[in-house]
Amino acid sequence: MPVSLDSRLRGNDGTLLFGRSLILLLTMLLYSAPMAGYTNYAYRELLRWFGGVDLIFTEMVSARSFAELEKRGLEPPSRLWGIREEAQPLAVQIWDNDPDTLAHFAHKLACDFNVSNIDLNFGCPAKQIAGKSESGSFLLQFPDRIGDIVQKVAAAAKSPDGTALPVTAKIRLGRTRDTINAIDVAQAVESAGGAGLTIHGRTAADMYRGEANWEEIARVKPKLRSIPLIGNGDIKTVDDAMFRIRNYPVDGIMIGRGSIAKPWLFRQIAQTLRGEPADTEPSGQQIYEMIRQHFTVLQRQFNEREALILTGKTICHYAVGKPGARKFRNDVCLARDAETFFRVVQEFFG
Repeated sequence: MPVSLDSRLRGNDGTLLFGRSLILLLTMLLYSAPMAGYTNYAYRELLRWFGGVDLIFTEMVSARSFAELEKRGLEPPSRLWGIREEAQPLAVQIWDNDPDTLAHFAHKLACDFNVSNIDLNFGCPAKQIAGKSESGSFLLQFPDRIGDIVQKVAAAAKSPDGTALPVTAKIRLGRTRDTINAIDVAQAVESAGGAGLTIHGRTAADMYRGEANWEEIARVKPKLRSIPLIGNGDIKTVDDAMFRIRNYPVDGIMIGRGSIAKPWLFRQIAQTLRGEPADTEPSGQQIYEMIRQHFTVLQRQFNEREALILTGKTICHYAVGKPGARKFRNDVCLARDAETFFRVVQEFFG
């Protein structure tokens, strides 16, 4: 049976939420996660082609890199390629630990780029981000600092006509299982003017090991006054999605790794939510044609070799669990030109 929208348009006290950014986010249910190395322009276009996803996120972009390139009069980071002309809605995820640097970047995104939403990364557990740069999940131990960042970015994220862009945040449950503090961080985000919050159901120390803890995600919802809570972690099938939506008090779900192997997953979930039969998975020939289209779009931004590497990185996920998958991955990695590459793809999927 279709999920009711009305319940997601009301706060915990049952009253309707009329804030523009809140209504925009609360009418969205299916979110595509920002994933470094995957959610480039071509992948985002692929998700739009299949349909079903309500809000698509870019790869996370360094605010400091943007500022340095701008200072030197150079082109902005490559992860922003194409977004000025890209279809909406579109969210750009940004990261750093300095409120002023992030606020400057947010202001530029609001004024000079065609984006719908700015998302702050407080969840990345990668050593380069959370260790060396003291950003991402490193900041989870400082809810007050996160609040300061959100406040400054929300104040700066305004278009030339003064329209405020929704500023959201993505976090993990905490730094470690012994220091879970998602509630404190969530309340800091909301009090500072954040328009929404996504929680990945693992700690930073967990990385991607074990299972996402949706019970801990659920504990946060009653502590929020009105902003939407998006759950993230271990959604790989339609059944996974429906179980989370119907059994946990979240306003939406975000899917990351599960959609790399199945970019059509959002459409299947959306169909199920509407009470319609979900499409069957694409045939081998349809996947082959999809891969060709993906490669063609990548070539608008990258040279042939770079486009082949990025295409290969994505399509190896399509082969998981299929006979001959290991040989396919090896052959894809060894292909040095498009003709060889697509001969390998055709033999496997055709």
